[in-house]
Amino acid sequence: MRHPEHWDDLKKIASLMPTSPGVYLYKDAADKVIYVGKAKSLRDRVRSYFLEEKLANAKTNGLLWAARNIESIAVGNEKEALALENNLIKQLQPRFNVLLRDDKTYPYIKLTNERWPRVYVTRRLKKDGASYFGPYFPGNLAHRLVHFIHRWFKIPSCRVDLTRFHPRPCLEFHIQRCLGPCVEGLTTDADYSQAVEDVRKFLDGRRSELTRDLKGRMMEAAENLEFERAAKLRDLLSTVEEMQERQRVASAEGNDVDVFGVYAEPPLACANLFHVRNGRVVDRREFFWEELHGFDISSFLGELLVQIYLDQQYVPSLIHVPEEFEDQDVLAELLSEKRGTKVEIAIPQRGPKKAMLDLVANNCRHAFEQRFRVMAPTAEQMASAWREALNLPAAAEDEELNDRIECFDISHIQGSDVVASMVVWENGRMKKSDYRKFIVHRAEGLGHRGNDDFASMREVVGRRYGRLQREGKPFPALTLIDGGVGQLHAAAEALEEVGVTNQPLAAIAKKEELLYVFGQEDEPIRLDRFSPILRMIQQIRDEAHRFAVTFHRQRRKASRIRSELLDIPGVGEATARKLLKRFGSLKGVRQTDVEALGEVVDRPLAHRIYEFLRTEQHAD
Repeated sequence: MRHPEHWDDLKKIASLMPTSPGVYLYKDAADKVIYVGKAKSLRDRVRSYFLEEKLANAKTNGLLWAARNIESIAVGNEKEALALENNLIKQLQPRFNVLLRDDKTYPYIKLTNERWPRVYVTRRLKKDGASYFGPYFPGNLAHRLVHFIHRWFKIPSCRVDLTRFHPRPCLEFHIQRCLGPCVEGLTTDADYSQAVEDVRKFLDGRRSELTRDLKGRMMEAAENLEFERAAKLRDLLSTVEEMQERQRVASAEGNDVDVFGVYAEPPLACANLFHVRNGRVVDRREFFWEELHGFDISSFLGELLVQIYLDQQYVPSLIHVPEEFEDQDVLAELLSEKRGTKVEIAIPQRGPKKAMLDLVANNCRHAFEQRFRVMAPTAEQMASAWREALNLPAAAEDEELNDRIECFDISHIQGSDVVASMVVWENGRMKKSDYRKFIVHRAEGLGHRGNDDFASMREVVGRRYGRLQREGKPFPALTLIDGGVGQLHAAAEALEEVGVTNQPLAAIAKKEELLYVFGQEDEPIRLDRFSPILRMIQQIRDEAHRFAVTFHRQRRKASRIRSELLDIPGVGEATARKLLKRFGSLKGVRQTDVEALGEVVDRPLAHRIYEFLRTEQHAD
């Protein structure tokens, strides 16, 4: 086959490259980077692309047909080249590279740096003065530990403004899961600081030191005849010692291993990563690609592992892969430096390790089938998946499945006839019997900085959950808002006003399809466009919008009919309602006679209505 003319120019550029290690960038006619690669020798690597055996590869051939220029960046060694390549791929997103679309990161526990510190689960580390502990495997372990902290140390995760005091505490204080720093006099700086220090020791792994301190305080309380305080400290001490013993037993069971599986039917591909900690599988991740430019498992694995581990806080001691790949030894050396101890990347050949590798490969094929053959997940699988996707606590093992989602939307035209809808998703489908309509009464009166939508959302959410709280009815697993961050905050303010602080709350913004979880607004979630979770949330959002718009149209139509009747001299709101109730519609009123009208209103007014509507009908 005859090669295109621009290949001669590319070959010339390649021949002038240095022989040092570095990174090379292929660019298209628009000067956009379409591929980033690394090399031990830039000149030798780039020139090798034009060898016949390389050109037989579909990815290489497609790359060279699209490329119009090649640039290079020389570095000191192969490890620097590996790190630079990873940074450039993440920054430039070249279409011929294997791009890691999955943005799942490992959860940490954040202890904030404020007068009254709080604890949160987060997946993003920041330089904000807070203390971060983790990462935790599986993801729900972080949530379970935070739940433990609420129960035993009473340090909250709420979003209440703690820069000022409030008139009353929330439910968390009343069920003894918070010390109540939001209300003056419920706790002291000394007591709260002591609880925070205990949490810090607990999360930092200094549990022996923590148990000594707790024993000392327990004995002191007993000597001062503070028996209730001593009993609480005794219970906390017992629980901490039990957890410490579990940790000691678990740590002796085995090494930390990450195991990879890959399955592909180009241009579709799937990779699975199983995290084996202390001898058991504690978490898994799935990665999908829909438009791979060629597929070679060796180069695929190399690019995938670099993107996963170089920016990751934690690296396991063992990584098991199905095949060898280029730069395997360099990556292992780089990760060893990152970890501080040796990291081995290996291909198990026999025994339990090979069996685990085969298990991950089978799971990977199943994940591929489920994703690309459209196998419907169960309600339980969906409930677990959307909780994880939104970084929400998983349901406890002994807890009854609660996958109920309530979604709110506001509908109006230029502020008139403002209404709202609430639709419900439960047990894997829309539950129409639980839908609710709201007529917004006080949108302007709430005065939410002049934005009626925010005020309307605030009113409707407050009415809904204020009623649930008064009636003692269960809350949904998630409250979903159709809107952006402003709508989300309006709903959160409404919940705070009725004394609800820990209701999971999220919003989905139109167009961008970004998900904002309350408390994590600076970390918006962009789900893959093929994700069943995104499709589910879009379905719920669209149904809420349809229901709200339908109700709004009904209200506008009824309002328009009433306004036509109100144009008749002597007809007021009450009379218009009577007429519409009796005859069903404006058309029904038009088609009736004076005798029938006289049964609803007095005779003179009946004649006036009849003549007015007959004249108007002829005018039409």
